[in-house]
Amino acid sequence: MKNINNNPFIPRQSVVIVEQEAVPERRRVSSAELFGAQHEMLIEHNNDEYRLRITSNGKLILTK
Repeated sequence: MKNINNNPFIPRQSVVIVEQEAVPERRRVSSAELFGAQHEMLIEHNNDEYRLRITSNGKLILTK
């Protein structure tokens, strides 16, 4: 077995990126814009209803 400390060159695999897809920018919406003066909203997704609410600690909770 060869001691790697005596070999200053350790071959490594290289990676070539041929094409990189551009990541579309995500839509950013403030919670104040979504909620307005309310602390809770209903979201319909795939015929299911979800409840998004702001807790007393200012965190967001999404429940089904």
